[in-house]
Amino acid sequence: MSTDIPGGEKTAMTLAESDFAADRRVHDMGSALRDYRDRIRAGELGALPAVLGLIALVALFTALKPDTFLSKGNMANLSVQALPITILAMGLVFVLLLGEIDLSAGVASGLCAAVLAKLITDAGQPWYVAVLSAVAIGIVIGTTIGWLVSVLRIPSFVVTLAFFLGLQGVTLRLIGEGGTVAVRDELIVALSNRNMPIWLGWTLATACVAGYTATQLLRWRRRHVRDLHSKPIGFVLAQCAVVAAALLIGTYVLSLDRAPSPLITLGGIPWGVPLVGALLIVCTFVLGRTAYGRHIYAVGGNAEAARRAGINVTRVRVSVFMIGSGLAAVSGIVAASRLNSVATDAGGGNTLLYAVGAAVIGGTSLFGGRGKARDAVLGGLVIALIDNGLGLLGTSAYLSYLITGLVLLFAAAIDALARRRRSNVGR
Repeated sequence: MSTDIPGGEKTAMTLAESDFAADRRVHDMGSALRDYRDRIRAGELGALPAVLGLIALVALFTALKPDTFLSKGNMANLSVQALPITILAMGLVFVLLLGEIDLSAGVASGLCAAVLAKLITDAGQPWYVAVLSAVAIGIVIGTTIGWLVSVLRIPSFVVTLAFFLGLQGVTLRLIGEGGTVAVRDELIVALSNRNMPIWLGWTLATACVAGYTATQLLRWRRRHVRDLHSKPIGFVLAQCAVVAAALLIGTYVLSLDRAPSPLITLGGIPWGVPLVGALLIVCTFVLGRTAYGRHIYAVGGNAEAARRAGINVTRVRVSVFMIGSGLAAVSGIVAASRLNSVATDAGGGNTLLYAVGAAVIGGTSLFGGRGKARDAVLGGLVIALIDNGLGLLGTSAYLSYLITGLVLLFAAAIDALARRRRSNVGR
């Protein structure tokens, strides 16, 4: 494509102009909705299945248990119930983004919780020494797994399966057969069993709304001033309004007095909820706004292409397992806080399956290269809703396993079909 200039000379449109012409087109609400529709048709489902699942589950359990499901006490219980799985799933998102798997994450969280409990209860160490030691143990476990997978090239399935078995033995040796170690430290127990002052909860919620809105508007303004492709301002404002509504409504519900007796007052956001919020902000920033995050997506999308582009693939692989196991340690600490103790089976059973399921249900692909930190939160809420709702209905244990398994299989099937659809349209 060319244009005439004085003197009869012709100049070709620059490569940058041709390549970024689409980025400079006018983008209104109609075109944004059409683009979103096209992405869905192409298999770019994102968090849509998780959001629809949350709406459907809330409607279902509200209809079946209208007196108890939406009660103030159950909403608070639900928020605490989702904490350990959500944090564990957040760490697994990093691993899954590379198309890898960590089967040992659940039992690693149990071992780290056991270390915490032993240091506090038996060794008499302060909470911060125990917490730092537990997280350090998790990072060491992740580093070892990452080294075996990245340097020795042993498949992650095999390595983490071996650690899944071995770490359970270490926990058993540490606690003793059939044993339980109590967790009595006030600060640790407060994570899942104490609530923030109501004024502090509202202050944090308001600050989060203001910060999120300012960030989104500032990002839109930067792109708009540079004449780059951006979401329409109406879409940005609507997105901010939805997030604000979710945060403020959640804060309002959790701030209501839910004490069973009029003689006491019980209200406020559990301390573990802002912990998850802080981890979500940090992980979202790392994945979306740093070179390291871009490297993770690049390696997950095509490791060989990333290596040829100068990315240290080995270092990225090791680091995601470190992050995964580090967050597994945090998950174990929160679980120990909720139960006030650590048993030999901590982190076992369905813990890992629920965490992987939460990440996949939220929108993270099992095949690597696609996913966000928010997927862990959305998927964790879905898993917690299923577990909570079925418990209120008094469902038999075998039905709970069957239903949860079907939900996880459905999420994996959606992921596989979406990937096939993206391949067919060349995305």
